[in-house]
Amino acid sequence: MTEAGPQLPPREAMDFDVVIVGGGPAGLAAAIRLKQFDPELSVAVIEKGSELGAHILSGAVIDPCALDRLVPDWRRDSNPPLKTEVSADRFYRLGRTGALRLPNFAMPRLMNNHGNFIGSLGNLVRWLGARAEALGVEIFPGFAGTEILYGAAGEVLGVATGDMGVARDGSLKDGFMRGVELRAKYSLIAEGARGSLAKELIANYRLDQGREPQKFGIGLKELWRVDPGKHQPGLVQHTFGWPLDDATGGGSFLYHFEDNLVAVGFVVHLNYSNPTLSPFDEFQRFKTHPMIAPVFEGGRRLSYGARAITEGGWQSVPKLCFPGGALIGCAAGFVNLPRIKGSHNAIFSGMLAAEHVAAALKAGRANDELASYEAAWRGSEIGADLYKVRNAKPLWSKFGTTAGIALGGLDMWTNEMFGRSAFGTLPHGAPDFATLKPLQEVEPIDYPKPDGKLTFDKLSSVFISNTNHEEDQPVHLHLKDPSIPIAKNLPEYGEPARLYCPAAVYEVVYADEEKKTDPRFVINAQNCVHCKTCDIKDPAQNIDWVPPEGGGGPNYPNM
Repeated sequence: MTEAGPQLPPREAMDFDVVIVGGGPAGLAAAIRLKQFDPELSVAVIEKGSELGAHILSGAVIDPCALDRLVPDWRRDSNPPLKTEVSADRFYRLGRTGALRLPNFAMPRLMNNHGNFIGSLGNLVRWLGARAEALGVEIFPGFAGTEILYGAAGEVLGVATGDMGVARDGSLKDGFMRGVELRAKYSLIAEGARGSLAKELIANYRLDQGREPQKFGIGLKELWRVDPGKHQPGLVQHTFGWPLDDATGGGSFLYHFEDNLVAVGFVVHLNYSNPTLSPFDEFQRFKTHPMIAPVFEGGRRLSYGARAITEGGWQSVPKLCFPGGALIGCAAGFVNLPRIKGSHNAIFSGMLAAEHVAAALKAGRANDELASYEAAWRGSEIGADLYKVRNAKPLWSKFGTTAGIALGGLDMWTNEMFGRSAFGTLPHGAPDFATLKPLQEVEPIDYPKPDGKLTFDKLSSVFISNTNHEEDQPVHLHLKDPSIPIAKNLPEYGEPARLYCPAAVYEVVYADEEKKTDPRFVINAQNCVHCKTCDIKDPAQNIDWVPPEGGGGPNYPNM
């Protein structure tokens, strides 16, 4: 081995009409739709999780409108992927000890969840995967897309999967396997929020030029099996307010679905300003509220996970096409924040992109720009969904929770009734990494210790996420400048990575804990649940999340 690294064998290449990176709802919808248009098309889907659904995490209350169009007979399946229809819909403003229920009639109509379904998005993805395979789609789980393949003119020719069997020091282990080049006439990027390939493509082709900065939240979720006497199948409950202060955006969800299961989750908007805030611990504290805690008495926590969520909406969606492919789903940022829903738009975007890819292929085109897809989305169901709520996030950010939600609700009503807003289209302002205040300007937040029954620590939570990475592999969390965490982030912000990470990946370790001498920044990469929060929130933009060896990360069974 030389200083430049070991001599690698050439990669094998496979040719397809279309390669899709990401086996989530957008990617699988695109694959299915392509095959519906032309069964002879060769379509491949690669998924970095060990199986389809392994990395899928969502609430989830799912609007079935897109699924109805993609697979009209899904409800007649012998084992449909969604079984529990919403039967009750409640919204609360939480105080420290009480709760104020908001009347449903005052809520904008688009916030109504009746007709939607509660379930596991991971299980829906597995069901879609089976449908895709039955149509002839080739699906490769356990393979991470790590490299864009470019042509001489800068066009995208496909993607390459990551090598396997590389040791932490860069040497090749006995089981080394070279990645594979998947070459395609068009490549669809469906990695989800803050995907590594999407980030590269957005930067390379300046797809975000003229757009507002993308905004994000972190969503944390637990799945519980509760006492049957406390279970209310079909109940959807959302809250905002406590334990967050008025200047910090976020809220909770509580969804009751089949088999005495309750999905409980908490979202914190990543434009928060207090560097001592821990989204994970805010979630644990939320569960102790007098209205929430009784639901879980006598219950058992089954699983835990966390994932970044795109929140920028209409203003922040980048240009979707580039020479040789397009962005779809949450890689493009199609979440409707007030509704806390994105899977329907993800499916719609996969279908829409597939229609334009199929038309291009039929016309004999390849590796060019799908300008018609970019031109179509704002006039589609996706655009109609996002346009009505475009000011909800900016108003919340500018005016805080109480006034911002009230103004956002009024704005959604006027958009729904009159098709316009008194505010026009508001900007988002600073990106999320630029919103932290220095330590000396904030009041530190002190969190109670977990009790191990209702509230838990990060490590026990990571354990039930079934997260696993090969120990001896290169660290997939790259520091552009290794000195910044201790030299800059620690004195200025208390090194917020140790708090915003929901999986105890980042630590500051001292030679003498009492005297706080000789601090070291430690990365426990094996704990990573692939939420991408560090890539988004680090104030120095010093952390670059790249895919680890394929198949690593969480293995969510029912999330």
